[in-house]
Amino acid sequence: MTISNETKVGSLTAIAIVMLILGFNFLKGKSLGVRNTQYIANFSDIQGLAKGNPVVINGKEVGSVYDTDGGKDMRQIKVTVNMKEDVNIPEDSYAVINKSLLGSVQLEIKLGNSNALKKDGDQLKTAAAGDFIGDAMKKLDPVLYQVTNAVKSLDTLLGTVTSVFDPNTKNNIRATMENLNRTTASLAVSSASLQAMLNAQTGSIAKTVDNLNAFTGALKNNNDKLTQTMTNVETATGKFAKLDLETTLGSINSSVTQLKSILEKANSDKGTMGLLMNDPRLYNNLNATSNKLNLLLDDLRTHPKRYINISVFGKKDKSGPLMVPLPDTINAPYLNQ
Repeated sequence: MTISNETKVGSLTAIAIVMLILGFNFLKGKSLGVRNTQYIANFSDIQGLAKGNPVVINGKEVGSVYDTDGGKDMRQIKVTVNMKEDVNIPEDSYAVINKSLLGSVQLEIKLGNSNALKKDGDQLKTAAAGDFIGDAMKKLDPVLYQVTNAVKSLDTLLGTVTSVFDPNTKNNIRATMENLNRTTASLAVSSASLQAMLNAQTGSIAKTVDNLNAFTGALKNNNDKLTQTMTNVETATGKFAKLDLETTLGSINSSVTQLKSILEKANSDKGTMGLLMNDPRLYNNLNATSNKLNLLLDDLRTHPKRYINISVFGKKDKSGPLMVPLPDTINAPYLNQ
């Protein structure tokens, strides 16, 4: 079978186009076969990071930037990282964008120390990039970098010295020095007092520690008693908790209500007790009865023959009855009606 030249040219052209597309995608960082592990990182500024830029860990290239997408808002730019090598990424790892003086940009992954690992599609934490110009100055000429910082410090110092020459500032410094001297003297006195307190033999702190040791020793020696006391308290509180307080309070409330009703009736002019307490006629009647009973008893004592006659030949007492009780001011005074 003879293959025509046109077929050969067409086949070669198709193969060349396929190879061109695959090579272009490979240079952009896209996988030619099976999809590699990908991670996502969000940045507010990607500093010119583009598709295909390298992704490095400790200086070694392990992948490339697969895609960057900021959407319409462009406040956060989503960077998709395509890993070419199988690398363990701890959970506390983070990504940072590094830009060199020559303008090349790369994304570096700083490995963390966590035992948990990132999975395919997880999001990486991000951190702001350092000042690469300052870092470059440190590496290229450390002396120049130090001189620059020294010049800035000297400028600040000169500005401060200029303000010191102001009269008001001089007065303030003089007053500050006087206050500092007084403070130093006070510190010396305080230091002596503190030294006396810290003295191991006679210091207040040493005595306090001794007292604390004695107190804790006493607590230790009475541990059994304290335990028994706590047990008794716990038993008492348990019994108290079991009491039916609601029923008891209800009974007390009912008793108080009944007592209140009785007192109200006693204070009123209704009922026997109220009349006994509030009606003066009962008192007057009892007083009159008491006087009459006293009169009767005195008459019986004075003229017994009038009431009892046991003599066969005796004479009957014909004297008149007592009209007034006999005076007795010591034991039972009488009241006149």
